[in-house]
Amino acid sequence: MDLKLKGKVALVTGGTGGIGSAIVRGFLAEGAKVAFSSTSQAKIDALLAELSAYKGQVAGFVANMTKEEDIKNFVEKAKAHFGTFDIVVPNAGYEGQAHPVQDMTLGLFQDTYMLNVFAVMLTMKYAAPTLIEKKKGAVVVVASAAAYEPTAGNSAYVSSKYAVAGLTKCVALELGPVGVNVNYICPGPVDTPMMLRIEKDFFPDLTHEQAMAALASAYAMDKRYAKPEEVANAVLYLASEVSAHTAGMGMRVDSKVSAAN
Repeated sequence: MDLKLKGKVALVTGGTGGIGSAIVRGFLAEGAKVAFSSTSQAKIDALLAELSAYKGQVAGFVANMTKEEDIKNFVEKAKAHFGTFDIVVPNAGYEGQAHPVQDMTLGLFQDTYMLNVFAVMLTMKYAAPTLIEKKKGAVVVVASAAAYEPTAGNSAYVSSKYAVAGLTKCVALELGPVGVNVNYICPGPVDTPMMLRIEKDFFPDLTHEQAMAALASAYAMDKRYAKPEEVANAVLYLASEVSAHTAGMGMRVDSKVSAAN
């Protein structure tokens, strides 16, 4: 199926992470141009070296997504580099730290919300005028299956994903009438470095294989984590004209769980 992404320009935050780099590669393979953010120039250079076949089609920019000015500058620099943009993917996220509520601190909550909610809002805020002017485009937020599945001891992360789902639905209602489709995806556990950190947080005494068996047994029919490319494929679909009649939807990429609920 032709997703009609050739020649489109996509903005991807957190583009050097496990899911982010898969999203960047997915857009490039479809013939789109990509501007991505990362907190590190070294990480940007490493990814660009891997993507040398797409020279001229991809650009990376250092941005701290916890700072409004950096977010604004990323959007502006990306637009200046490619002349415009058509697709926005707020992907950067933070797993937070797991604590029971009596041990939770305001600072830990704020850190989690800053990246998972406020940075998403600010990315959409500064990107929206361009999409409104074009009267077309797509926004695909990378949320989490945690937006549907609460976990004891993980209140900061889970509640931030509930919040970003609500935020995205509101923006879908705002931008839909001008021709911009806004949706979000909700992956379960994904085979990324972030997942390894989560394993250590929740299962410090288990090996990677044991922790994956424990977590994947609840989320996947084939008892494995999702591959980053599988998550990226969901983003590509919702970013494409193929899904132009879809808005405000949370697409779950979690195998078994959504089928059981």
